[in-house]
Amino acid sequence: MTEGVRSLARAFDLLEHLADAGGEMALSELTEASGLPMPTIYRLMRTLVNQGYVRQEPSKRYALGPRLIRLGEGASRLLGTWARPVLSRLVEEVGETANMAVLEGDEAVYVAQVPSKHSMRMFTEVGRRVQPHCTGVGKALLAQLPDQRVREILARTGMDAHTPNTFTDAEALLAELERIRRQGYAVDDEEQEVGVRCVAVALQGAPTLTAISVSGPSGRMTHEAVPSVVPIMRDAADRFARELGPAAP
Repeated sequence: MTEGVRSLARAFDLLEHLADAGGEMALSELTEASGLPMPTIYRLMRTLVNQGYVRQEPSKRYALGPRLIRLGEGASRLLGTWARPVLSRLVEEVGETANMAVLEGDEAVYVAQVPSKHSMRMFTEVGRRVQPHCTGVGKALLAQLPDQRVREILARTGMDAHTPNTFTDAEALLAELERIRRQGYAVDDEEQEVGVRCVAVALQGAPTLTAISVSGPSGRMTHEAVPSVVPIMRDAADRFARELGPAAP
């Protein structure tokens, strides 16, 4: 590996560490997380700052920069395109509308959808942003975060009650997220919309926090149907996460 390629790889690793830490870190924290010498990190971060991919706050901490927004938006659009074959297979196997969402800031954003063939189906349009506490994909996304990060998000977004089933207490939701981590899937039990039930699973190992879901009227998507749907969704999520992972060197 040439020195230029090595520097490029290290710079991307530092951006990943910033993203994993919520978007902001001190130089000492980057040193500990990356294992690189502090002078090397300082040199790389100065280059990223000069290019607009990182900004340095008045506190001297480094944060993800605004120039990344355009790259992220473009990647999100492509993610939706790549997801359509996966979601189409889910619709064929499960028979209900399939969605994919990512966590952007404090919101779950739907980036892809394939509707079911039923005349009565769910219409969650691509690009829609929702609070994560009241949706299947949102809870599957939050379950991938540490509890403190979840509390910070909830403090900013609030926990609006969309239906009588919506979680409106942070501690109750945290307990639900722990259950989701143990069982490996989330259920929106008419928490966003009365009469609609949704099952969601995370894409483990995906480059960004991502989840897929199938949703339908609660009369068809019954509690009894959930155990048969989950393995199909896990298989689809695992295969797609592998496709999104870094290519072998």
